[in-house]
Amino acid sequence: MGILNVVGGNLKLCCASPLTGYFRDGYCRTGSGDRGVHCICAVVTDEFLQFSLSQGNDLITPRPEFQFHGLKAGDKWCLCALRWKEAFDAGCAPQVILEATAESALEFVDLNDLKAHAFSS
Repeated sequence: MGILNVVGGNLKLCCASPLTGYFRDGYCRTGSGDRGVHCICAVVTDEFLQFSLSQGNDLITPRPEFQFHGLKAGDKWCLCALRWKEAFDAGCAPQVILEATAESALEFVDLNDLKAHAFSS
């Protein structure tokens, strides 16, 4: 694939179940049509899901017509970089998987902020 993550290695898979990513291939990578820049691999929390809902992005409700089953706390999901930054600024940013977060996220968020929210399994 040739895409780097925020810590300089090859981009790792974020999640295959639920299948995430702008391209729905499990990777948090972006492309020319991705206006949201879905490049941050996050482990969502109830707090974040409610925040996202309050911002007009319902990630909870299933949308079968889009093959989307709805998210619950603990799911891994590729987030828009600016949505993660908004959540960070509001004090409810979810943890991130650095190895599965594309380097392009650094155009929008600080590496130290991502590292401070690094998920450890």
